[in-house]
Amino acid sequence: MAPEIHMPGPVCLIENTSGRLVVNQEALKTLSTFTQPLVVVAIVGLYRTGKSYLMNKLAGKKEGFSLGSTVQSHTKGIWMWCVPHPEKPNHTLVLLDTEGLGDVEKGDNQNDSWIFALAVLLSSTFVYNSMGTINQMAMDQLHYVTELTDRIKAKSSPDKSEVEDSADFMSFFPTFVWTLRDFSLELEANGQPITADEYLELSLKLKQGTDVKTKNFNEPRLCIRKFFPKKKCFIFDRPAQRKYLIHLDQLQEKDVNPEFREQVADFCSYIFKYSEAKTLSGGIIVNGPRLQSLVVTYVNSISSGDLPCMENAVLALAQIENSAAVKKAIAHYDQQMSEKVQLPTETLQELLDLHRDSEKEAIEVFIKNSFKDVGQNFQRELATCLLKKRDEFCKQNVKASSDYCMTLLQDIFSPLENDVKQGTFSKSGGYYLFIQKKEELKNKYYQVPGKGIQAEETLKKYLESKESVAEALLQTDQSLTEKEKDIEVQRVKAESAEATAKMLEEMQKKNQQMMEEKERSYQEHVRQLTEKMEMERAQLKAEQEENINRKLREQERLLKEGFEGESRKLQNEINALRRSRESASVCNIL
Repeated sequence: MAPEIHMPGPVCLIENTSGRLVVNQEALKTLSTFTQPLVVVAIVGLYRTGKSYLMNKLAGKKEGFSLGSTVQSHTKGIWMWCVPHPEKPNHTLVLLDTEGLGDVEKGDNQNDSWIFALAVLLSSTFVYNSMGTINQMAMDQLHYVTELTDRIKAKSSPDKSEVEDSADFMSFFPTFVWTLRDFSLELEANGQPITADEYLELSLKLKQGTDVKTKNFNEPRLCIRKFFPKKKCFIFDRPAQRKYLIHLDQLQEKDVNPEFREQVADFCSYIFKYSEAKTLSGGIIVNGPRLQSLVVTYVNSISSGDLPCMENAVLALAQIENSAAVKKAIAHYDQQMSEKVQLPTETLQELLDLHRDSEKEAIEVFIKNSFKDVGQNFQRELATCLLKKRDEFCKQNVKASSDYCMTLLQDIFSPLENDVKQGTFSKSGGYYLFIQKKEELKNKYYQVPGKGIQAEETLKKYLESKESVAEALLQTDQSLTEKEKDIEVQRVKAESAEATAKMLEEMQKKNQQMMEEKERSYQEHVRQLTEKMEMERAQLKAEQEENINRKLREQERLLKEGFEGESRKLQNEINALRRSRESASVCNIL
């Protein structure tokens, strides 16, 4: 397990400099070191509303994110603080504090909308912080939520249908938490006490009407209801007397309003317990390197004038991870083969069996570390690499066997060659003496273990290279008649033909083994890929089912409120989701 990394304080992740958003490379390096699942909590809101104070509380520190003590916005860009999750083992809590929205000093609010959109895209829990109650002014200040359709794309090529691209927002948007500071009203409706969540639900009710004023009233409320899958609300009393507020982070506990302390504790408890790890479509849990990739992709899109696209960001991340998965799988294969294989092997099948086991594990490594391999391009790349490596091992096996056998033959037959040079067999009866000696040395060669798959072929080639010597001895042997010499020539030819036939048979056997191995390799790729695709389809189906149920609940609520037009729009979205779920067919495999 990787050692736990500690960040002593927050760092700027995305800088807002001269109206441009720029990623801080040092912060990216820090982020990439966190390999655990990330619970990402982002907070946005108007400047000087106490956002940073809440984030410091989530970090378990009195100081960290800059609070400031004037009407100027202190936080610029998006700041990040990664801390060990206080309640979820092996998780990291990533806190993103954003610069205050609506800062009059900035003049241009263009970047406010982008920072709002980035906070939504990067977080698993999105906290909107505002002062006072949820009235029309608060909703007007939340106009950024209505601009999300102009700032974010769900798909690179939206479906050509009546369903808007924003219909997919709910599938990947974070939980929406509204924190209301210095809240002074009594939580009640129709004379009955209500919860903060019920207060939020009432505040999100729509009004009947088609005029511009009613449309402006409904639009932010409808966006919050349709875009965010879960919604939560917390209210906070004034934390202390006004004279103490400028140094809120330095106050002693006794000087802080006890009700405020309890409300902050409830907020933190909810975040710690219910905020989930950032997860992409298909159940892909985000860690540091993955969040790093998302940050870079989104900010680069904004800088180039494009809209951040969730689908493209995930595909860009998949490209990086799938490429790394191929390398990791190949490295695993190389390690396994280097540990298991001792060349030369006695048979080709022995080598193929070792390759098969190592290949199976390599595919498992790839499957585990890859996702969204569109068209199985990366798995094809892996299959090609493994095939090349298998063939290279086969070549090395042949060479190792050939080299060893040739050295062995030269060593064993060197006495015979010396005898030939010294004329030992150049006498009457010398030929059969030579043949006898040769057979003895062949038997000696056969008895040596570990020669590998080229033992017969190397021996055949060696003996063929010495045929001229045997032929010369045969023809000069005075003890043999011409007829006996002819018979011996025919016997040698028959023996050679038999050896050639045997070698051809062995080659055909090896070719058959290689073909069978190729088919088995293909089937192993298909088997593991099919299992993964079945799991991914089940995950996607569950996600779609959950989205359909959420939209059905919202549709029912719209009908009760009398908004049939909006209800029909939702029905179209639900129908599109159902069609998508039903058409999730098995794709072509490899």
